[in-house]
Amino acid sequence: MQNKKFFSTTRIVMIALFGALAGLLHIAKFPLSFAFPSFLEFDFSDIPLFIGTFALGPVSGCIIVVIKLLVKLVCVGTSNFFVGELANLLIGWAFVIPAGLIYRRWRTFKGALLALAVGSLASVAVAILANWLILIPFFVQLYGGWDHVLPALTNLFPSITQETFFNYYLWISVLPFNLLRCLIASIVTTIVYKHVSRFIDYLNKKLSPEGSTAGMGGTAAVIGCIFVVLLLVLFALLRFFLWS
Repeated sequence: MQNKKFFSTTRIVMIALFGALAGLLHIAKFPLSFAFPSFLEFDFSDIPLFIGTFALGPVSGCIIVVIKLLVKLVCVGTSNFFVGELANLLIGWAFVIPAGLIYRRWRTFKGALLALAVGSLASVAVAILANWLILIPFFVQLYGGWDHVLPALTNLFPSITQETFFNYYLWISVLPFNLLRCLIASIVTTIVYKHVSRFIDYLNKKLSPEGSTAGMGGTAAVIGCIFVVLLLVLFALLRFFLWS
């Protein structure tokens, strides 16, 4: 979607839609306990994130990641003092920024495949680092030691110990889990992106027809979007401090 005004009414509407859909899909996550630890829960929220990044660019994709996490926080709160949300933010941005920049430069099928591949690899790499350096150390501290962390993996890896934990967890759980996550989202994005892009172009013509003076409307849309995001932040904080 090409538009002279970056924060056009169409762009703001699509960011909100993609962000809300990603947030709802993120809430509807489920474990794959037969293959991965139960706390590695799978969801399909990457699909609207990938499509939104391709359609709207890396900056819009970064905003979609933020809205997705705010929707999740407002609806179900946080169980780990926002540490998991911070990791998800970094993992989402790790895909959005390189993939969005590559596809903005090469808007072809080969460019899309390259963007998906580079973005997915970057996202998987950050997921491994986030689990190694942020999430597992946090949970070890939260639960007062490894005795409450190791049992979550003993069903899958009976011989796991504190010394071998990261060998099993990072390379046999986190790596394939995130490769699967990105692969499914990439396949769906490749199939449906062009249809979504045509819909966005159609919506853009309806909301911002040629020759129209939508400056005030665009400004109002930006202000409204900022107001909604601030409300989401406020509700997320209220939920954490009052109901956690």
